[in-house]
Amino acid sequence: MKSSALVLCLAAAVAAHAQTAAKPAAKPAATAHPAAAASTVKYPPGVAPVPGVPKTAFSLRYQDIKVGTGADAVPLKMYKVKYTGWRAADGVVFDSWDKHPTPIADKDGKAVTGDDGKPKMGPPEPASFPVGLGRMIPGFDQGFTGMKVGGKRRIFIPWQLGYGAREMPERGADHPGIPAKSDLVFDVELVEMVDLPAPAHPPMGGATGMPGGAPHPATPPTGAPAGAGATTQPSTPTTPPPASSTTSPPQK
Repeated sequence: MKSSALVLCLAAAVAAHAQTAAKPAAKPAATAHPAAAASTVKYPPGVAPVPGVPKTAFSLRYQDIKVGTGADAVPLKMYKVKYTGWRAADGVVFDSWDKHPTPIADKDGKAVTGDDGKPKMGPPEPASFPVGLGRMIPGFDQGFTGMKVGGKRRIFIPWQLGYGAREMPERGADHPGIPAKSDLVFDVELVEMVDLPAPAHPPMGGATGMPGGAPHPATPPTGAPAGAGATTQPSTPTTPPPASSTTSPPQK
């Protein structure tokens, strides 16, 4: 009995020692000072920073489905894109590049017409959009940042960077409307990137840039293809641009 009691005492002493020798739990990492976020901002003389951390009103998010191997996407270029856009709330597709057949042209570039007098249409081609000119909804215009030609990306656009508080009307069974304040999602593939075409006439009075009022990725506003400030080709998206912008992402 004495030997058994001695063994139990020794075991208890070892356990107690182990507990006291155990390392204390690591302390959580110190949180950044509230002013750290603004520490890199330089202020002009007489302007003081405001205490606290700046808040984010809304943000553009994306996921790279496939990383391209071509040239880096840069602004002020014409992008050729395959895209599909849908409403985030219900998954309803409102526009897609393959819903826009391409007019057939002859060797002189003139549209070929059928017996009914209407232009003959060929298979759809990637839509063309000028990027970086503010001619598309902001989320679409900015969503290609960091991509490479050949890449595929899913872009999540909050309504503030889409069509805003405007409602986009329905344009047929293949082009459902977009309710006001709708978050949007686009799957895009950057097929090609080329220089912007030179304007037919130099701007008047030294003005630069392109006229505003372009449409969005689903429906063109006034004769302009919807989407990314696309051209008037049927293959270009036709969605209208934000309230204060010139053109929006691809439209229907």
